[in-house]
Amino acid sequence: MLVADLVFWPAVAVLAGCNLYFGPRIKSARMAMQWGLDGEPTWCAPKAVGLWGMVAFALAVRLLIWGASTYAPEKVHGAEIGLLLFSVIVAAVHVLTLRRAARAS
Repeated sequence: MLVADLVFWPAVAVLAGCNLYFGPRIKSARMAMQWGLDGEPTWCAPKAVGLWGMVAFALAVRLLIWGASTYAPEKVHGAEIGLLLFSVIVAAVHVLTLRRAARAS
């Protein structure tokens, strides 16, 4: 286990906790996932995909990093800092997206 996992797993817990908190507060069946420079949504996803898709994405990336580190360690450089930055950025972006979606409902 990498030291960055000490940040990754709590970040996944934050993602799940925010989904459970904001899920009932998002009233619409779809939620905006990206906004243009004018502040308008450029595309929307079904609520379940918007909520739980980020958790699945984070776990898939972690699985990819684990697989590469295990089976091709000579080709993996900077997995610690990469996983650490990925964890923090994904959690922050997900929280901001959910806050904005809840406010828009």
